[in-house]
Amino acid sequence: MGDPKLPPGPGMPKLVQTLAWQTRPIAFFKKCRARYGPRFTLNIAVPPKQVVLSDPGDIAEFFNAPPDVLRPGEGASGITGPVVGTNFIVVLDEDDHMTRRKLLTPYFHGDSIKRLAALVNEVVAREVDTWPRNQPVQLYPKLRSLTLEIIVRAVFGLRPGPQLEELKRRLIAFYELGGSPFTVIAPFRRELGGITPWARFLRRRAEADELIFQLIDERRAEGRAGDDVLAMLLTLRNEDGSEWTHKELRDELVGLFTAGHETLASEMSWMFVKMAREPRVVANVIDEVARGNGHEYLTATVQEVLRWRPVLSTSAPRYVKKPIEIGGWTYPAGVGLLSSAYLVHHDPSIYPNPYEFRPERFLETPPGVYTWLPWGGGRRRCLGARFAMLELETVLRTVLERCELTPGVPGPEVARRQNIAITPGAGALTVLRDRPPTGKEAPAEAISA
Repeated sequence: MGDPKLPPGPGMPKLVQTLAWQTRPIAFFKKCRARYGPRFTLNIAVPPKQVVLSDPGDIAEFFNAPPDVLRPGEGASGITGPVVGTNFIVVLDEDDHMTRRKLLTPYFHGDSIKRLAALVNEVVAREVDTWPRNQPVQLYPKLRSLTLEIIVRAVFGLRPGPQLEELKRRLIAFYELGGSPFTVIAPFRRELGGITPWARFLRRRAEADELIFQLIDERRAEGRAGDDVLAMLLTLRNEDGSEWTHKELRDELVGLFTAGHETLASEMSWMFVKMAREPRVVANVIDEVARGNGHEYLTATVQEVLRWRPVLSTSAPRYVKKPIEIGGWTYPAGVGLLSSAYLVHHDPSIYPNPYEFRPERFLETPPGVYTWLPWGGGRRRCLGARFAMLELETVLRTVLERCELTPGVPGPEVARRQNIAITPGAGALTVLRDRPPTGKEAPAEAISA
């Protein structure tokens, strides 16, 4: 029996809904939308009850609700808190969030983004040359390695070497355990003598934190300036003039690492799944790059990838703290509301023929504020969206310049959940062959801030 105060939703038992949400999230949401309309209520093992919104009018109200009415930080903390801690910008609410946002924004704009462009070009050019040719290769692990190095170097300021490799190893070891249902779902967080997944997660997290704290101490002792996030954070002071604590620094650094590698690697994977099956689009991108007079079609292609497979199919829930009316429904305190980018992006009333891949959509009409949602929206829009677009465009251009692509498996790849991201079921299995040179290749700095 559904709650009459909330929109209708599936009546399946909580465990069945949780399994559907975990294993077939896109198919599950599409079925719910088809049966219940643009808003529906889920009852899954991550409390509280959650209402999924997919009407642009509802989403506009959702994004613009006062921060003391809807609390997105509290919603995100319930899912990612064990990994990112309590001080990461995404899990902060109200004034704390806005204060942190003002401090971090300069790093992802202006001269800083230009320096990041140089790092991205360096890593992408090197990594793509090492990928196997003329045989099926899973691109997802390759792309995850690529985004991992970029974000760790951008955040911690490390150069290639043993210290960078050890930090990457420790971060991945605890991050992968942090995405397990046995970590995400609070009732499973039991140590039981150190044998549970939660206990293993705590040990791996402590090992990563040990190295992070060591790096913080080294940088403070050196007094060395830099253009990485850690260097910037070490210059900041609290309102009372004190330095940030080790825990505050650690949470922000780990949070940026979490936000900047796996979700982006999954998006790149879907990008190449699609490119291997869209020769017309590839030919248009290659022609534009060869002409060297802009990258509008390249950008539109990435925008269409982000429409087709948004970075996160749904937002983190925003908890209702005070009753709010959205789309004719009054939601009581204690409910979680979330927006579904995937459902909005595949609504035929917004995007005609939504399952047709057509970058020209975004040459004809710029992305809409409440109808193109890969980076969220409102005051909580992803702080690193510009950096992410830079990475996506650079990787796409570099790979297509150097390689011809064909699918490694017949038919489509089924979506599967990988921690907070949704990845291709076969790992973006693709065959790469060296592209014959044309003599018109654009210089590496063609895509920049």
